[in-house]
Amino acid sequence: MWPLYAAGFTTAFGAHGIAANLGGFSEDAVTSLLVLGGLLALYDGAEIVLKPVFGSLADRIGARPVLLGGLVAFALASFVYVVADSHAWLWAARLGQGAAASAFSPSASALVARLNPAAKHGRAFGSYGFYKSIGYTLGPLLGGVLVWAGGLRLLFTVLAVLGAGVAVWAWVSVPVVPPLPRSRQTLVDLARRLADPGFLLPTSALAGATAALSAGVGFLPVSGRVAGLGTIATGAAVSLLAACAAVVQPRAGRALDAGRVTARTGLTFGLVVAAVGLACAMIPGLVGVLVAAALIGVGTGAITPLAFAALAASTPEERLGQTMGSAELGREAGDAGGPLLVAGVAAVATLTWGFAALAVVLAAIAVMVRVRARGLGG
Repeated sequence: MWPLYAAGFTTAFGAHGIAANLGGFSEDAVTSLLVLGGLLALYDGAEIVLKPVFGSLADRIGARPVLLGGLVAFALASFVYVVADSHAWLWAARLGQGAAASAFSPSASALVARLNPAAKHGRAFGSYGFYKSIGYTLGPLLGGVLVWAGGLRLLFTVLAVLGAGVAVWAWVSVPVVPPLPRSRQTLVDLARRLADPGFLLPTSALAGATAALSAGVGFLPVSGRVAGLGTIATGAAVSLLAACAAVVQPRAGRALDAGRVTARTGLTFGLVVAAVGLACAMIPGLVGVLVAAALIGVGTGAITPLAFAALAASTPEERLGQTMGSAELGREAGDAGGPLLVAGVAAVATLTWGFAALAVVLAAIAVMVRVRARGLGG
């Protein structure tokens, strides 16, 4: 399992480490806002398009080859910028990283499910989410240190070495998991399965969790600055959010495996807590920012492992890659949609009302999960 945890860390560290430092203060930093926006969108755009494709490929040929190929491709894409060292090749490197992450991220999730019995899925996905959260947390900080020390080339060098190292580790340690026989699937069958509450509701919860997380990371510092807080205080709030999410995930997974909580109850709880956190973000001052960060972190940390465990439980093993790849689309939609909703409402009203609008959305998803997710227990 450890190479799979390392793969989760790699995709998170690579995504946030570069995104947070593209517009930094190094000599090779991106100075145009338009170019910066394009580079940020390029990575996510590649994931949105390719994750379901590579997830289906993992079902067809096996998740391990797709995992290894994606990690090697990530290392090579990172190495492209190290060698070329030009902004033109930065586009190619970033696109290659996004495409590669689209391969090894859903494959790693599928292997987490395949290599663990159903009774341990909560613990396994909780641990996987924990190390992914560590990557999200360390990415901006450690990436900033690397860019300060040696520019973007040093950061890309570290990512190339990291991707290659995890690839070798996975090749040595991850066992061969052969693809399972699959019945023929039409587009109608696929649409029916993706519209089933067993897929749609956990994926909606994942989207809500990612929306709250992205909005919290992006806009809680803005609320802090409006309240007169310095960068240390606002940075501490973001770190608190990430730390709470990381700590809660393994505990939520263990609670699910032990039968102390059902997926239905846990997802509802996480969505409600995250919604309350967003409501607390409406309170001005340091207390509102810190309480909001803690509650958003706890809520999203509870949702992630339970949602993935519910997806694994409701999916035939021969379709796990496709399901995990498609579910990642929900996370990407939340990652983009949450900040857009908050910003859109804030543009016509205030940031306070932006937080309120997203809180209402999460509360609505919580009601939907509670009412319709009969098959998730509780």
